[in-house]
Amino acid sequence: MAASGKATVVLKAVKKITVQFCPFESNVRSTREFLVMVGSEKARSTNINCEVIPLVKHDKSAPVVDITYLDGDKLVLKGANLTSSEMLNAFQSLCTDKDLQAKAAAAKK
Repeated sequence: MAASGKATVVLKAVKKITVQFCPFESNVRSTREFLVMVGSEKARSTNINCEVIPLVKHDKSAPVVDITYLDGDKLVLKGANLTSSEMLNAFQSLCTDKDLQAKAAAAKK
């Protein structure tokens, strides 16, 4: 796994992550690696209320990661043409933005 040791995954701003893939397709490696990263005990400990739901299907469907944030925003990552590093970078940058927005809102109060 290329990106597993590089970054700590923080799920503070996330409500739910659904990872859907067919394990028999050739383009699911990055999606499975992403699932390992967000489903790790260390990542899950950053937000114990975050649901990580793996949906393993045998229907030749494309690998998709559907992320729902606490504020209701959604991020959909189509893993067929992305690396796990690209998926993690997109996910973490949006999480960081949302965390900064939450801190700014709390500072205004």
